[in-house]
Amino acid sequence: MNGGGWIEFFAGFGKKWDKFVDVFLQRGGYVKVLEGLQNTLLIAVCGLLIGIAIGTLIATVRVVPKYKRLPRVLNGICSFYVGLFRGTPMVVQLLVSYYVLLPLFGVRMTGVQVSVMVFGLNSGAYISEIMRSGIQSVDPGQLEAGRAVGLGFAPAMLKIVIPQAVKNILPTLGNEFIALIKETSVVSFVGAADLYVAFSYIGSNSYEFMVPYLVMAAIYIVLVMLISMLIKIMERSLKKSDRRN
Repeated sequence: MNGGGWIEFFAGFGKKWDKFVDVFLQRGGYVKVLEGLQNTLLIAVCGLLIGIAIGTLIATVRVVPKYKRLPRVLNGICSFYVGLFRGTPMVVQLLVSYYVLLPLFGVRMTGVQVSVMVFGLNSGAYISEIMRSGIQSVDPGQLEAGRAVGLGFAPAMLKIVIPQAVKNILPTLGNEFIALIKETSVVSFVGAADLYVAFSYIGSNSYEFMVPYLVMAAIYIVLVMLISMLIKIMERSLKKSDRRN
């Protein structure tokens, strides 16, 4: 591109930027963006917390010795659950939940509430495998030591094994959180107002989508960088506690 071409490009970009700023500031576009950012973080954070709870429960069931019938039955149910949610795309799960299951059972939920539920269930399937590998990475002697001092299987897992497993899988949990942040871009299919909806609104009102989508991409990048920094800080903190011990 020659000098004249660059000048023309930046002049055109400047006009596009002015249109974006006009809609963003003068026509209340920033309100939509703040709402979308809030919903994006709410869905991702709540989905991760629900996923951790479900994933930890499933991982515990799957590592329990299968000497009796009940553990084998529960293991089969958990395997089916993991296979179901890992085998279907997130957007399909959202659409089926919102447009099929909720009307079928007569339940009313907002798009954000459905998204939190589906993201949590989906994340639980993935975190269960992450947590299972973390539990298996802990020395079996830790569990045996807990049982030796009188703890039952569940208390020994909760107080001894799982805290060490979480420490081992913290980077992977961070990656799962990042994946959830990025996957929130599909919640508009069920009417939830996320960042994509907010910047599409700005693009529709300015008749120009290049700048809004570039800004949206920049926001996602900043969010991912902040999460990565937080995970590194937590890792360093945990390493310091290990050295003190």
